[in-house]
Amino acid sequence: MSTHIFIKRVNNQTLTLRQWIFISCCFSILLVGVRVLVTGYITYLFLIWNLFLAFIPYAISEWFSSKITVIESRIKRVATLAVWLLFIPNSFYIITDLYHLVQFDSAPKWFDLLMVFSFAWNGLLFGVLSVRKIKLIVTLISGWSLSLFFIAAVMWLNAFGIYVGRILRFNSWDIIVQPFSLVDDILYILCHPIRNKMEWGMITTWAVFMTLFYITIEKLGESFLPRHSSKN
Repeated sequence: MSTHIFIKRVNNQTLTLRQWIFISCCFSILLVGVRVLVTGYITYLFLIWNLFLAFIPYAISEWFSSKITVIESRIKRVATLAVWLLFIPNSFYIITDLYHLVQFDSAPKWFDLLMVFSFAWNGLLFGVLSVRKIKLIVTLISGWSLSLFFIAAVMWLNAFGIYVGRILRFNSWDIIVQPFSLVDDILYILCHPIRNKMEWGMITTWAVFMTLFYITIEKLGESFLPRHSSKN
């Protein structure tokens, strides 16, 4: 059997990326289920909800990238991007659920660490893939010159969303449920950067980390693509 045929057969038998992510998410949910059964505590059930919130921007980007008519319509495109921007911080916010490791001790720490990290990893996957999809659409419309600016801007938004969610304790739904309180707290930190220098330090650090994380994962994926060497 030739190498080409072997590789082709292997590729045909390999699960798709979506299927592997689905399996990974099921594993995370299984860990929560086992913890509930063994300990009798439902402490970490919120992780499943947070994973669902992390999935929403990924689902939006998948739908968006398959709708040519929506991409070509400026109004529909802007509306879709606005909704996506509202939810994309949830994909990266799930990393901060690692905070809870010091709060609960009804199960071995190694198990809780693995469980929470698996949810964080799946959230990051949803986030990176979602940003990648939207970046390709933005690049198609505006060109490659704005692609790096787009990534940096989205990661700053994600970092700010992490601060709003973890520190201020708001979520995406509060823009409808309690918009005035949300806007008031956001305006305070925007209008008083000196008073909130520690908060801005947190936001900046997270933004830089997530930008580097995204670019590294993107370049890692590109490194596995076949390179066609030119013949002299």
